[in-house]
Amino acid sequence: MDKQTRFLQLLNENKGILFKICKIYQDNADDQNDLLQEMTLQLWLAFDSYRGESKFSSWMYRVALNTAIVFFKKQKRRPDDQPMPEGFDHCDESSSAGEMEEKLALFYRAVQQLGKVEKALTYLYMEDQPYEEIAAHLGITEGNVRVRLNRVKSKLKEIVKTMNYEY
Repeated sequence: MDKQTRFLQLLNENKGILFKICKIYQDNADDQNDLLQEMTLQLWLAFDSYRGESKFSSWMYRVALNTAIVFFKKQKRRPDDQPMPEGFDHCDESSSAGEMEEKLALFYRAVQQLGKVEKALTYLYMEDQPYEEIAAHLGITEGNVRVRLNRVKSKLKEIVKTMNYEY
């Protein structure tokens, strides 16, 4: 199998990683698409450095997260002309699909207010990565992962409260 075919196969098998990172780091669909293209390009450019010593998805996380962080920093330098929506109604467990999408959108907007490491931590946690792998990805100890996760959860609750949403 040639390099391009192998890359496309691995990318296709793990594309959910990229979509989730895009949603966490960008709230605008156009910006998400731009970030997706940038991550794909960076993955292709770095593909020769993948030696197969770890799972492709682990390597992909690192490259994609680093790309998203750099992209996000560049994005922050631009003036933000899109106000954040306010006022959400409480949805119970029997929420419709539309209400669930609204809750998910709210969550992603809240995550976007986190710092870059907090975003990466949240993403890896959402992907059910074990603390050991999260620690390895972020270059921190497992104990630090636990502490930071608790802080991020509390911070997200406060952000959601400031968005006038009761959970």
